[in-house]
Order: sequence, then structure tokens, then C-alpha cells
Amino acid sequence: MFFPLFITSAARSGSGRTCWSIQGTIALLCGLLVLPPAGAAQSTIPAEYRSEANALAKIPSFVDWPDSAFALSKAPFRFCVYGSFPFGTTLSELIRTDAAHGRRIEIRWARKVSDLRDCQIVFISRSEQKNYAKLLPLLRSTPTLTIGETEDFAESGGMIEFGYQNGILTFEVNLMLVEEAHIKINSRLLSLAKRILRSTETARG
Repeated sequence: MFFPLFITSAARSGSGRTCWSIQGTIALLCGLLVLPPAGAAQSTIPAEYRSEANALAKIPSFVDWPDSAFALSKAPFRFCVYGSFPFGTTLSELIRTDAAHGRRIEIRWARKVSDLRDCQIVFISRSEQKNYAKLLPLLRSTPTLTIGETEDFAESGGMIEFGYQNGILTFEVNLMLVEEAHIKINSRLLSLAKRILRSTETARG
């Protein structure tokens, strides 16, 4: 069983434990982000970073990639990071024994754009915001889910944008670009999005 990634402030109540009903398989989604226990390596990591690491670790459970996303039938699931990544150790600990769609997960810290080839998820750090105009067009239309953490990421050509509202991790989805890449995000995850950009909204870049 997997836990919900995050929920927007609209689903919270004064008690902080409001639950959201979702069709069949998930009966309840709790209004507080489920964080992993803070182990020795995580104890000095700010809660914001642990929230993002936990969310990133859970996202593959809610997303399907086309077969063309994998070069070989037994290729690993590649999670690539571009830019500074202060919670990399936390993410590695969270997914070290996990598998995604029957594939072992491999984390790759990319130092140049060519390192992003064959990645199913690319997390672009806020440190690379100035490079969106160069990076995002290169990844567009490839079966790569792009995730960022600045408030203009989705409108600049990224797919999932992390943000915070009242201390709660929220997210926006550029569904036009997701569908263009033949990636499918589960409706249960989309139902939690703070905002969804559809084909009628044009992304910048």
C-alpha cells in the first residue's frame, strides 16, 4: 500500500486530519503530508526538503510511461537530478529498496544535458531556473517527466511544479505537456493538484 504524496490546503480542517474520499482503491487521503521517519542521515534535513524527497519517491506509483521510455526491456528506472540537490541522500534512502514498474531504481546526478538521456524522471533544481529556456525544450515531447520547484516551472514548459501553501507541499501539473509526451498521470494524483494547465493554456518557452 502506498501513502498519498501530498494534499492542498483545501483538504485541511481545523483538526489537521481531514480525509478525502477517492473512488475504490484509496478510501481516504489524509490532510497531512506523510513524512518518512527522520533517521540519522535525515535529522538535519529541513522538513521542506524531506517533504519533497518523500513526494518524489512516491510519484512513480502514480504515473505510467510508454514502452518507448525504456531502451531495453530490463533497463532500470532512471531518476535524474539536474542542479543542486540538498536532499539527495534522503531520496536515496527512501528508494534504495524500491522498484518502479518492476524495475530497479537508479538515481543519476546529471552534470550536463547529455546525462539526461534515458531518464524517466528529471528533477530540475531551483538553481537551474535561469536555464529553463535551454533545458525544457530539449526534454519536451520525450517520455520524460520533468519536475521543478519554482513557481514558474509549469508555465515555462515543465510538467509538475512543487510549491508550498501554508506550510503544505502542493503541486501544479502542465497536463498538455504530459499528454504530449504520452505519459499518463493517475487521476487520483491529478485530483490533488492545486492547478492543472490544459491544452487551452500555452506554456512559455
